[in-house]
Amino acid sequence: MHNFSKLTLPGIFNESVRMYGDRPVLSFVGEEPLTYSEMSQRVKSVMAFLKKHSVGKGDRVAILSSNMPNWGVAFFAIASIGAVIVPILPDFSNEEVKNVLRHSEAKAIFISQSLVKKISLDDSGLIIKIDDFSIIKSDADLLYNENELENSDFQVEEDDLASIIYTSGTTGKSKGVMLSHKNISFTASSSRHIQEIVPGDRFLSVLPLSHTYENTIGFVLPIICGACVYYITKPPTPAVLLPALAEVRPTLMLTVPLIIEKIYRGKVMPVFEKKWITRALYKIPVTRKRLNAIAGKKLMKTFGGELKFFGIGGAKLNKAVEKFLIEAKFPYAVGYGLTETAPLLAGMAPFKTKLQSTGPSLQGVTLKIHKPKKFTGEGEIWAKGPNVMKGYYKEPGLTKEVLTEDGWFKTGDLGIIDEDNYLFIRGRSKNVIVGPSGENIFPEDIESIINNFKHVAESLVISQKGKLVALVHFNKEEIEQHYQQMKSEVSNFVEHKYDELQKELKTFVNSKVNRFSKIQAVIIQKEEFIKTATKKIKRFLYD
Repeated sequence: MHNFSKLTLPGIFNESVRMYGDRPVLSFVGEEPLTYSEMSQRVKSVMAFLKKHSVGKGDRVAILSSNMPNWGVAFFAIASIGAVIVPILPDFSNEEVKNVLRHSEAKAIFISQSLVKKISLDDSGLIIKIDDFSIIKSDADLLYNENELENSDFQVEEDDLASIIYTSGTTGKSKGVMLSHKNISFTASSSRHIQEIVPGDRFLSVLPLSHTYENTIGFVLPIICGACVYYITKPPTPAVLLPALAEVRPTLMLTVPLIIEKIYRGKVMPVFEKKWITRALYKIPVTRKRLNAIAGKKLMKTFGGELKFFGIGGAKLNKAVEKFLIEAKFPYAVGYGLTETAPLLAGMAPFKTKLQSTGPSLQGVTLKIHKPKKFTGEGEIWAKGPNVMKGYYKEPGLTKEVLTEDGWFKTGDLGIIDEDNYLFIRGRSKNVIVGPSGENIFPEDIESIINNFKHVAESLVISQKGKLVALVHFNKEEIEQHYQQMKSEVSNFVEHKYDELQKELKTFVNSKVNRFSKIQAVIIQKEEFIKTATKKIKRFLYD
């Protein structure tokens, strides 16, 4: 295991190249992977190129690209010359991209062919096509050679700024989170204590690299450990994912709850609900566990059969789905973190999980509950450690609001810590709805009940004029399939079915929640909700 003398991105990368030179490191599914040595050659070549174009220490360089091996090459090249990486989420709107480039004053941008339409050629000085590192726009079209790097010495320190990550966030305005080399390197390095990763391990990447969760845990971490990461060329729909899983047979994967919840609702539950006999058996705990164990074996096969770590983060995992994963003996693991903490604050390995917990704090990180309530022990989660950001870029006021004088970061999440030091998240403090007699109502808890109701795709609970209202998006195809035989008899069938489901859903939810969490109305949401990169609904758009 590495023990780094200096926690910088070039420091940890060069150490990995030295240790794992001929091993595979990055690849598209179905292609020959780059080795660590080949990647290093590419990184040096791009460093020389940037140097020739007078990009140097402290200059901001954006990456706007879908996931690919060259994304990682550009990332380490920018970091190694002491410049600052500005990763931009591919699903940012043209306007958001423009704002990020302007706000960060990016001197150059690496962009994938598929996203060139998102920028105008005036947005940046130097524009490089990341697919093949060809120049789209430059003031000087120079040849470059990595040998020219020999004499130049790039000094990169642990506290130097490595990256500015603009969060699309669930609250509206994007903020630029400033992460140092140490923030990212420490988090990746410390994450090894949660799960052992060895050379020969294979990651399949399905989340955007521009998101700090995938970037630190799904990219920097495997590189520290000599593992190989595989990328898919299209969005991870089942048609793309299933053959990729069969080919790569990943040993580790990182996902968000939505992915496993969709599999559970779309593939697992329909099998149990199809026949009355399995429906009846599924209600008996002993037989349910047996059925779930069988389903778990099938699920493992679907994922290629060699999975040892299936990390879930980015949003809260639905309780019913988690119960299934436990009984299915599926190697899931849950983590918790924020962009501001690069990102991991707490996490646990498969089979060390506790229902609805995100595990104990990451080694080297301190978590505390600020001003816990007397009886529940609940309060805002505060964090301290080498992974806490330097602040928000050009926003000293906002930085002061979340960072205390003595280095505590206020997460804005409410939670409790149990006697084993396991953290349980209750919800975002911003989302808490205060009931008529001052009770705290957590919309996430009610949503998790709604989302277990038949045909519900997703939901959002909000307060309208002092009343609790559920906005619900039903899965139309599922309803049509389920009632196909009757559809011909009723012309406006789906609309009619919606009315029934609305009433049933309200009764179902209100039978399961305390009296002040009862919903007064269910409103059908025709379109899917608009989401962030980790598939959290952007609540501020619906409040």
